[in-house]
Amino acid sequence: MKTTLYYFSATGNSLKVTRDLAGVLGNTKVVSIPKHIGKSIDVKTDAVGLIFPVYMWGPPLIIARFIKKMKVRKDTYVFAIVTYGGLSAGTLPILSKLFQKKGIRLKAGFTMLMPGNYTPFYNAMPKWLQKFMFNRELKRIKRIANIVRKRKRHRLEQTFFLISWILSGLLHGKKALQIPVMDKGFWVDENCNSCRICEKVCPVKNIRMKNKRPSWLHHCEQCLACLHWCPKKAIQWEKRTKKRRRYHHPKVKLSDLY
Repeated sequence: MKTTLYYFSATGNSLKVTRDLAGVLGNTKVVSIPKHIGKSIDVKTDAVGLIFPVYMWGPPLIIARFIKKMKVRKDTYVFAIVTYGGLSAGTLPILSKLFQKKGIRLKAGFTMLMPGNYTPFYNAMPKWLQKFMFNRELKRIKRIANIVRKRKRHRLEQTFFLISWILSGLLHGKKALQIPVMDKGFWVDENCNSCRICEKVCPVKNIRMKNKRPSWLHHCEQCLACLHWCPKKAIQWEKRTKKRRRYHHPKVKLSDLY
């Protein structure tokens, strides 16, 4: 039985999880959501999984757009894995509702704690803690793969109900409306060398070079790929990121995200 894994990843966490799951499952097709969203999304395989990070205690905006375009058979085993650095909150129940609008049932949902990357709020984790999380992810992937391989139903994992209700039920919708224009907080310092990596790595083509400096076009996902992959650490967000460490998964290369 074949599986298709669709992923969205900016700093590599979700891509690494996707690759690890595909490696354990076997007979799996791996597809980038940003690269495929403009094409036909007609799922033909027995199982399909979505793997992506939690943004603002819910799914990224691109995930909602992707699901609207999906065509999935009623008997397809649909599951999801969300990676998170702070709280997963009620991301999977929100995802389930998005699928329900398409007449699709989300039959299993898993959360995966990975090193956080939202630099406007916090610094990157130390290497030793990152390594601990990576090792735990590999072990957890085997358990998830066993459930997926057997096409078992599994509860939609989430944070404690009250916290999920506050963060995902009350705040996510309001915050999500602000995400596209939050790129107004980005700016570049004197270290920018006009390498265009930020433009290339942006998953939604929200960056264009203007006068040899990046310019943001206000349809942002707040994935921070531009900030984390800048080789000169020249991209900042407001006054919060100048002295903070950057992060991307050590097993993922920049070219993997182009």
